Amino acid sequence: MPNTAALWYFESVNLYNTLCPHKTKVLAEKHEFRHYKRDQYIYFPDEASDHIYMIAKGRVKIGHYLDDGKEVVKAILTVGELFGELALAGEDTRTDFAQAMEEDTTVCPLSVSELKALMKDDQELSFRLLKLVGLRLMRMERKLELLVFKDARTRIIEFLRDAASWKGKKVGFETMIPTKLTHKDIASLTGTSRQTVTTILNELKDKNLIYFDRKKILIRDLETLK
Repeated sequence: MPNTAALWYFESVNLYNTLCPHKTKVLAEKHEFRHYKRDQYIYFPDEASDHIYMIAKGRVKIGHYLDDGKEVVKAILTVGELFGELALAGEDTRTDFAQAMEEDTTVCPLSVSELKALMKDDQELSFRLLKLVGLRLMRMERKLELLVFKDARTRIIEFLRDAASWKGKKVGFETMIPTKLTHKDIASLTGTSRQTVTTILNELKDKNLIYFDRKKILIRDLETLK
């Protein structure tokens, strides 16, 4: 399952290029982009699941709140990725929230009814969308497994390995991951604290297993990152 994140990402981006109404002249005339400011919510838990969304600009955080008010971040998504797709798996109301992370975050909405009409006429599209939903569920299952059974160091290392398979670019033995994620973001995604993330990343850097700055993380050799 280690490449689930990568598969989900590439399926998502490919579907964005296929589905976004603004990629098609006829559909573009009757669809409008939606714009959100930083920290503005796109949807809340318990709202109707009647659209999927495609990110045209900015980043979007997907998560939910525990009974004690603690925020649990499930994913941080970027340009070209889809969210809200569980509406296709029978989700009537949202179980998560979606929140803009940058100023002028722009998304392209597509109603579930429109999407189902497209799926009815295109079996390949239908298969790809169902595959995306399946990969999303597998991705969430893997994250839950890490949170329950693995310690903080393992969770952070697995996050790095997943990010490498997801968005990494090979440069010889090294893998470069372009990222805007802060240590706080990584902490939210791994169920740890910002201090723990900083400590472990610095430890890995001191051992020359990784290098990082504000724009990228460089993994020296994936095979030795353990």
